[in-house]
Amino acid sequence: MGNPTRSLIESARLADVIVTASPEGASFDDAYRSTDLGNLILQAGRPAFVAATNQENFRINKVLVGWKDTREARRAVLDAMPFLRMAQEVGVITIDDGPTDQTWNGLDDVVAFLDMHGVEAKAEVFPEKSNGRTIADVAGAMNADLVISGAYGHSRFREWIFGGATRSLLEADRLNGLMSN
Repeated sequence: MGNPTRSLIESARLADVIVTASPEGASFDDAYRSTDLGNLILQAGRPAFVAATNQENFRINKVLVGWKDTREARRAVLDAMPFLRMAQEVGVITIDDGPTDQTWNGLDDVVAFLDMHGVEAKAEVFPEKSNGRTIADVAGAMNADLVISGAYGHSRFREWIFGGATRSLLEADRLNGLMSN
């Protein structure tokens, strides 16, 4: 049997989105028995829908966009548009201890972009704890059905050493996530 990550990356040529489970279990570090979600997200050229563990059915009522003004987040919002259009409630949050006019202008632009596509959204700024943990906490508090975010806005090595939003969200296996790079 070949490497499952490589197989998925090659199969992504024929897909609009890759659907995979949250990383867990004894085979998590075994490259031939599990998928390396980081490599998959970085190399597939497609958004990755990471399904929550122990989920019985999936609905799209509440969606949370974890926003950071990056190429990856812009890509994720566009990739997630079909889900965003189905949602009854959309929140766009950013993490910033001292939000400036630039922070709010960026959020207002995202909300305006979504509105141009028929999606009504509300923006909010939250203070930093740990980016990913804050996003996961807000998603849990609003009972979000889906969290949309960019992935790996900086190197995977830096995420591995220092942690980061992508890593924290991938570890939040109770949340459905759609990530783009």
